[in-house]
Amino acid sequence: MLKKILAAVGLLIGLLMVAVVAAVLLAPTDFAVEREIVVNKPRAEVFEYAKNLRNQNAWGPWFKKDPAMKQDFSGTDGTAGFTSKWESKNPEVGKGEQEIKRVTPNERIDSELRFIEPFTSTANAQMTFEDAGGNQTKVKWGFSGSMPRPMNVFLLVVDMNDAVGKDFQDGLNGLKSILEKS
Repeated sequence: MLKKILAAVGLLIGLLMVAVVAAVLLAPTDFAVEREIVVNKPRAEVFEYAKNLRNQNAWGPWFKKDPAMKQDFSGTDGTAGFTSKWESKNPEVGKGEQEIKRVTPNERIDSELRFIEPFTSTANAQMTFEDAGGNQTKVKWGFSGSMPRPMNVFLLVVDMNDAVGKDFQDGLNGLKSILEKS
C-alpha cells in the first residue's frame, strides 16, 4: 500500500514538473504596452514639453506615487544621452533609470528603461507625436520588453496591459491636462 502511495505521489510530482516546464516553454517572453491621447495643442508645442524627462514629475504617474523619491539627472534634458535616475522605498516605483536614446524632432522620443529594484529588467520606451487635425496632436506612449525564461511564466498570470497600461493612461491624461491649461 505504501508503495502505491509513493508511486502516486512521485507520478504527481513528475506531472507537476512537466506542467511547469511546458508553461515556461509555451509562455510568451515578449510584452508591449501602449496608450494614446489627443492633446488640443500643436505638435511642436506638445513635443517640446514632453521631450524633457524632468517634466514627467508634473504629469507622469510615478512621481505622484512617491514625491519624496530621490532623483538624479545627467546630461542635457531632451537630448540623446540624458539620464534620469530614481530611487524610492515605494515598491511600485522602485529603483532604476531612464536614458533618452534617440530624439526625432516633433515625431518621436526613444528611451531605455533600466529597472534595478524590486526586480532587474530592461525595456524600450517610446513616445510618438502625430498631427490629429487642426491644432491637435495624437500622443502615443508605450514600452516593450522581454522576460527571460523561467520568469516569463509571470506573463501568464499578469496582463502587462492591465498592470502598467493604467499608469501610462494616467500619465497621458496628466500631460493633456497640463498642456491644455497653458
